[in-house]
Amino acid sequence: LRHAAAGLGHGVVAPGGGGGAVGGVPLQPPDPILGLTQQYKADPHPDKLNLGVGAYRDDDLRPVVLNVVRKAEQRVVSRGLDKEYLPIDGLPAFRRACQGLLFGPGHPAVTAGRVATLQSLSGTGSLRVGAAFIRKFLPDAAIYVSNPTWGNHKNIFSDAGVEVRQYRYFDPRTRGLDLAGMLEDLRHAPKGSVVLLHACAHNPTGVDPSQEEWLQVRDVLARAGHLVYFDCAYQGFASGDLDADAWALRAFADAGMEMLVSQSFAKNMGLYGERVGALNLVASSKDGAERALSQAKRLARALYSSPPLHGARLVAEVVEDPQLMQEWREEMRGMAGRIRQVRGELFDALSRLDPGRDWSFVCRQIGMFSFTGMSKKQVKRMVAKHHVYMTGNGRISLAGLNSAKVDYLARAMVDAFNRA
Repeated sequence: LRHAAAGLGHGVVAPGGGGGAVGGVPLQPPDPILGLTQQYKADPHPDKLNLGVGAYRDDDLRPVVLNVVRKAEQRVVSRGLDKEYLPIDGLPAFRRACQGLLFGPGHPAVTAGRVATLQSLSGTGSLRVGAAFIRKFLPDAAIYVSNPTWGNHKNIFSDAGVEVRQYRYFDPRTRGLDLAGMLEDLRHAPKGSVVLLHACAHNPTGVDPSQEEWLQVRDVLARAGHLVYFDCAYQGFASGDLDADAWALRAFADAGMEMLVSQSFAKNMGLYGERVGALNLVASSKDGAERALSQAKRLARALYSSPPLHGARLVAEVVEDPQLMQEWREEMRGMAGRIRQVRGELFDALSRLDPGRDWSFVCRQIGMFSFTGMSKKQVKRMVAKHHVYMTGNGRISLAGLNSAKVDYLARAMVDAFNRA
């Protein structure tokens, strides 16, 4: 270090000079979603609302640790287990749990060994491994994402060297699904493209295809020879039912389609900071699945080596115990039910305050988010005047809203729509 410091007088740029290999990089703006929390915390206004980050809160707007997670944690800790590294592909019991939750008990793809599962760093980490897999083995393929999609999707795939393109999805006129535009774009995508689909509770719009529409999407993708990539971040959290929320990806698996599935337990089990998730690779044969897993492990080894241990043990403990599993299902129904309740209350308040405007989209959308259709100018008014923090594309997280704040939010939205 002394030698390095001495070298500052010989052509090396000193700290504070704005140059150099480390300090000469451009300043990156704060993350558009996570940065909202910093702004929210710095705001002293008593009525402020943080509807930016997709994290569940109870009706007192406090973070929630599920009771079933506390029980599982007590059991795990009481065993005095070690903290050794996991294998690259993760905890075997956790991987079994992932497959059972996604595909259901006894699914032919699982029993035939055609599903390979790599435990990873929640949804984001599993998407990053999937992106590296695509870049290495499908180097000429672009990935098609919905317009709009979760903001980090583009970062994840483009940083891995995968070209990101868009297909139509949201219709701003109806605040619903543009099915015709979606199908047309997917038909015209080059054969062998990768298509990213949200398994349920589309982020940011809250607009999901119906079962009949999902089958139309599946048929188009199968005929076009595209590889399907499901991002499953909200299973059980959207409707309160694990099986209902897995309907789409199971319909694709039932058709024998190869696909990738990224899976997260951040929302449905509240394990946000434990970073628990998986990449599932569904191949057309057992041998193909084994080869795919071997390559996914090689990629994960270079990215983070082995996945976190504690959260995986918690998930396995819950899923493999029938009583805990039933308690988890009940708590998920409670979380989904609270969000549905505030949706209904928000719709009623908006309709009362501004009856001439169609607010039905609030109840038609599903899951954690509502896509309001607000302009950037309207969003700025929400933040500056009403201290309601939301993403710049008009998305609000209803998981951060409670009954006591519904009327305040409704008044702010009516003001923004009519005066900005």
